[in-house]
Amino acid sequence: MKFLARQPQKETSEKKKKSILREWTEAVIFAVVTATLIRTFLFEAFMIPSPSMEQTLLINDYIFVSKLSYGPRIPNTPLALPFTQARMPFFPNVKPYSTAVIWPYKRLPGFGKVQRGDVIVFNLPVGDTVLTSKQGEDVDYYRELHPEKFPPPDIRPIDKRATWIKRCIGLPGDTLEINAGIVYINRIPLDEPAHSQRPYFLFDNECKGLPDSLLNEWDIDRKFFQMRGDSTKFRYYFTPTVVRKLRQLGYNIEPVIHSPDRDSRIFPKDFEHQYNEDFFGPIIIPKKGLTIPLDSSNIILYARAIATYEHNKLDTSTNVIMINGAPASSYTFKMNYYWMMGDNRHFSEDSRFWGFLPEDHVMGKATMIWLSYDKTSIRWRRFFNLIK
Repeated sequence: MKFLARQPQKETSEKKKKSILREWTEAVIFAVVTATLIRTFLFEAFMIPSPSMEQTLLINDYIFVSKLSYGPRIPNTPLALPFTQARMPFFPNVKPYSTAVIWPYKRLPGFGKVQRGDVIVFNLPVGDTVLTSKQGEDVDYYRELHPEKFPPPDIRPIDKRATWIKRCIGLPGDTLEINAGIVYINRIPLDEPAHSQRPYFLFDNECKGLPDSLLNEWDIDRKFFQMRGDSTKFRYYFTPTVVRKLRQLGYNIEPVIHSPDRDSRIFPKDFEHQYNEDFFGPIIIPKKGLTIPLDSSNIILYARAIATYEHNKLDTSTNVIMINGAPASSYTFKMNYYWMMGDNRHFSEDSRFWGFLPEDHVMGKATMIWLSYDKTSIRWRRFFNLIK
């Protein structure tokens, strides 16, 4: 009996070695896929570009946002270039994504739900339709009184809208009111965040204002000024802690409060609701399963949620409110909504300006500062601070 054996092949000398180009290509693909999965399902890094969350978050704070806190949101646009948002770098008029495939909203299970006081990163709700200038800058389409003078609007999927960061003030089902700058939730005054700031008048008969020693020791914002026509009156931005300390030292300070007059920039931007930054509501925040009666006085508050966010056909052109072709005296909401405000209360464009935040726009919870610097130095003491 004869046994046949396969001739052993020669080792690497007869095998084609991977080229350097192929090795680098595979390494880059692996890195991009891994980073994309981490950004989508675990956490993502963001930079703070504006002062709307001072003093909790400062310009040029770099933060981590947890996607696991509320559950990772599945992307609406799976056909997109990694690490891009609405526009290509250096090519502002080129979209880095395709709308050929749009996935509906879906969120995987997370560690918990949105809580009052959470600092949240989200897609701007009114960023679904924007005007794009030649420089690629976004202008809110709904604020333009004469859209015929501008280029056609750019309609974006949810996950490709601008990313903003604010603090959750109102939860689904809450009744929110702002009276003289104080936020009330279900008629109970809400404590301001420890590092929030708002404008105050400081009165100093010596016309000197606060000494540099206090400005430095308490990190008081140096963007203050002396009022014209009254050299004893200064306007500062203070946190609640600084206010308490100054009053203990005997300083005479008063919060800056707008008079209760209508501000045309404030949601819902009509003449019936005389709202401004310091006087607003009361208003019920929609909740999934909550039925809210509708009439001519409140339909404008919920029209965008009903028509745009929940995809119903709404007609208010007559005295009868029509939803999907049928008369409607009430509406039961399909999603949860939130009320967001910046900690820098008089320097923040938030829900007071654009209304409710739908749950499908929530990206994640801001958890930690991992890098921070200003114009002159690195802010070492802010490294690895938890965001509260």
